[in-house]
Amino acid sequence: MSDSYDLDDVDLLTTGTVGEPGERVFYLQARRGTKLLTLKLEKTQVAALVRYLGTLLADLPPPDELPANLELVEPIEAEWVVGTLGVSYDEDADRFVLLAEELVEEGDEGAMARIGATRAQVAGLVLHGAEVVEAGRPPCPLCGEPLDAEGHVCVRLNGHKPTA
Repeated sequence: MSDSYDLDDVDLLTTGTVGEPGERVFYLQARRGTKLLTLKLEKTQVAALVRYLGTLLADLPPPDELPANLELVEPIEAEWVVGTLGVSYDEDADRFVLLAEELVEEGDEGAMARIGATRAQVAGLVLHGAEVVEAGRPPCPLCGEPLDAEGHVCVRLNGHKPTA
């Protein structure tokens, strides 16, 4: 089993990628003091997380100031791969808590990471995360699948999707 983490009141909360579009690896990073936590996840997880956090933020007052630098911090070495993500908001403390659970085989026990962040940090994550997701390959205007430099077989035009 991998290590679990409890990082309350983080100094940094960000997401980013390593690699070229089509080959990018997505990461979620949180830092508290000298402890840096890097988790690997899928593009769809980042997109869903920032979309959901954005809807939560829409019902709250905007933060006074957003974090300035949201680039990934070196070394970028994932502790483990995220399977599920959860979010809660404590209205009294005005804090968000992100809960990430490790991707494991069914029946196995995985690690967890609990990350506490301010409204401003979450707003920064939402804006930066949306930019990170959009910086990849553009979607096909017909089917929405990513367009590759090598070509694209569109299911809307061909009636089938190629197998891997």
